[in-house]
Amino acid sequence: MSSNDNFVKVTIYGQEYTIKAPADARYIKNIAEYVDQIMREIQDELNTPQVPAKVAILAAMNISDEFFAIKRKHDKIKNSVEGKVSSLMEIVEEEIQK
Repeated sequence: MSSNDNFVKVTIYGQEYTIKAPADARYIKNIAEYVDQIMREIQDELNTPQVPAKVAILAAMNISDEFFAIKRKHDKIKNSVEGKVSSLMEIVEEEIQK
């Protein structure tokens, strides 16, 4: 990591961690709060208390699902825009050739 790294203390699911990252401290804390929130939501939905590792894996699966859904949407929009740009370029080229 670079010399611009920050050390940020965060608490996730009752455990304190010191995170070293080049990102803004508030950003790191927001991520940690989100992970903590998802883990607590998962535990609340389960019938019995689970070991933190299991809750963490389920949270990782949920967060990954959110990420892939957003990525699919982004890729779909990107492909649509690229297709429209390509069509417009063809029209412009045809007009230039006239």
